[in-house]
Amino acid sequence: MDQDSLLRLLAAGNGGYISGEEISRSLRVSRTAVWKSISDLRRLGYEIEAHPRLGYRLLARPDKLLPAEVRLGLKTARFGQVVHHFNSITSTNDAARELAERGAPEGTLVVAEEQKSGRGRRGRAWSSPPGVGIWASLVLRPPLLPVQAPLLTLTAAVAGAEAIWSVAGLPAGIKWPNDLLIGGRKVAGILTEMRAELDQVVYVVLGIGINVNTPSFPTELEATATSLYREGGKQVSRRLLLQAFLERFEFWYDRLPQEAEEMRSRWRELSLTLGRRVTVISPNFTVSGLAKNIDREGALLLETENGDLVRILSGDVSLR
Repeated sequence: MDQDSLLRLLAAGNGGYISGEEISRSLRVSRTAVWKSISDLRRLGYEIEAHPRLGYRLLARPDKLLPAEVRLGLKTARFGQVVHHFNSITSTNDAARELAERGAPEGTLVVAEEQKSGRGRRGRAWSSPPGVGIWASLVLRPPLLPVQAPLLTLTAAVAGAEAIWSVAGLPAGIKWPNDLLIGGRKVAGILTEMRAELDQVVYVVLGIGINVNTPSFPTELEATATSLYREGGKQVSRRLLLQAFLERFEFWYDRLPQEAEEMRSRWRELSLTLGRRVTVISPNFTVSGLAKNIDREGALLLETENGDLVRILSGDVSLR
């Protein structure tokens, strides 16, 4: 029996009772199948009351990013329609990469309540405590050349900033290439990992971590990290935020590469990097200058003090 359909029926009741007969008739299953599915939902954490004459009513839903929760009301064609949920995992990117290697369809989502070994760029650790953030990865099979793959990071950053504004009402800005900041502190990060051949991308795993309701951070992160809860002073629905991100990301993703300039224009509007004097630190170089623009592939164009225009493909940007 389709749990999603059952959950939609119960949620549509708005706290009222729905008879077992009505559920059975609507879903074309036996009353026994309904009872078994209700029991399964209860085991997942849904609080469902049963009344012998009135039927069933949904009293409370678990604060977890379960597959049925993610899909309930989600307005996407592909992204998040297949969901793999874990209470705890080493890394959602690792799990998504394994799924991609086994042929998982585009839009497959891996989401975890907690990551034991979450990571950012260059292998840096990412704090991913249980139940307070969005720790998720998507399998993508984009119609892009390998040189165009950095566009995916820009696209996800735009989608993340738009989702945060629409759900939490907070103005997140983008620091090139992959961070979202509020008030100068990092609230989200994006990590893309790619398997490519010479002239085509086989798949990309795009991971995003958003500090949603995180109340505090390890001492070493207190000065640089924040959460939507700390910035707005109230809890934010992780489910609604994840859904908003998936919807906005699919919207922009489906415009690549033909309408990429529209996305780049939106990225520029949200950028905290362009127009500022910055320092870019890479394992092979350090360069300072005025961040002038991004090019067609998403590289940062930096004007140095002697007037040279330097094209930077990767590196850590310091805005200080």
